[in-house]
Amino acid sequence: MCFLRFFAAMNLLVGIGNELRSDDGAGLWAAQHFAAEGWQTLDGGVMPENYTSKIKKLAPQRIVFLDAADLGMPPGEFRIVPKEKIADLSTGTHNLPVSLMMDFLALSMDAEMIFIGIQPAVVTNGTGLSAEVFQGLENLFPILGNCAFDQIKSI
Repeated sequence: MCFLRFFAAMNLLVGIGNELRSDDGAGLWAAQHFAAEGWQTLDGGVMPENYTSKIKKLAPQRIVFLDAADLGMPPGEFRIVPKEKIADLSTGTHNLPVSLMMDFLALSMDAEMIFIGIQPAVVTNGTGLSAEVFQGLENLFPILGNCAFDQIKSI
């Protein structure tokens, strides 16, 4: 179980992406398959900004946004991306940069917000994740479950 401020915290994983564009669906796959004590998940699709009201109602202490991002790394590698770099790394399938959504939520919430990008192998029409991205998510899940964010490098 993950703790924040010495008590059990509700953490929220918001998966972002388009499952019809292969590895761009990594965030959505994660939101559908990740489970850990102290966590809830939300499938944000390609327009996660449509879920800001729901996120506010859940009132999590920590929000982790997960999306495919061109990190310039081998497929399946993941990194914490500072808010000011998010728009530069997008795979281009979303209406607004997640950084704008983070700013909007910060106006009315006191939640820690983290963006994690995972390097896609393939972003083409079609469903299903590449083996590399699937393995990357499998490696990420225990880190998330333990809130061991210090184990994730930043770019």
